[in-house]
Order: sequence, then structure tokens, then C-alpha cells
Amino acid sequence: MNFYQQIISLPEKPRGFHIITREVLRALPEIGTIRTGMCQVFIQHTSASLTINENADPTVRDDFEMFFNKTVKENDPDYRHDYEGSDDMPAHLKAALLGSSVLIPIHNGQLALGTWQGIYLCEHRNHGGSRSIVITAWGQ
Repeated sequence: MNFYQQIISLPEKPRGFHIITREVLRALPEIGTIRTGMCQVFIQHTSASLTINENADPTVRDDFEMFFNKTVKENDPDYRHDYEGSDDMPAHLKAALLGSSVLIPIHNGQLALGTWQGIYLCEHRNHGGSRSIVITAWGQ
């Protein structure tokens, strides 16, 4: 079994949901050498997250942003952790709801994503800065 790993830095993206599947594949071309295996994508931040969802219609990503903004509101007077602004604690909560990693099977040298699936970077901060992603693939 072989293991491959790469840490990449994604440039700052605006608040919202962004497809990063191509960036993941570009960063770890060794995925193409794995017949059967797994790929984990992990974000090293607590105010952004990762998920897998539709990669075709951009309104899906807009609706994700709308839903999470309605569900986890900013400026809640009960938040105690607000040192970095009104989007600080809501960003942590959104990240906790979505998670910090995704695990994708590799089949015949390709991520075994469904036809309409893509990997999302979920940026929950107004100005989150660059984001570090650890991509690890293993298999044979």
C-alpha cells in the first residue's frame, strides 16, 4: 500500500461555498496511480469547513450560504466569543456543523465522486484569509 500527502494553501476566497475539487486533484496527481484506495481532505482551520455536494448548479452554493446564515445568525448577544468580529463565533458553529474533513473512495485512479458531486470549501468568515488543506491518499 502506498501513501501520498500534500499540504496546500488555498488563496483567500470570499465568504460562501466554493468548489475545490480541481485544486485537490492538481495538488496530488498520485491519486491517478491508485487502483483502490481512499482520499482524505482535511482543513486546518476552525472557521471554515469542507463538505461534498452538487457541483453543477451554482444556486446550490448560494442556497447553502443563505441557509447557514439564517440558521446560525451573527450578532447574537449570547455569544461570548466575539473577539474577531460578529462573524467569528457563527463561523466556528457552521464549521462544527459541516466538519473539517471529507473521505472519498478512489476507484481506478479517480475520486469516486458521483456525477454531480464536488468538494466544497465552506468559507464562513468575511475575511478568512488563505486556508491550509491537507490531502492524504492511500491505496494500491
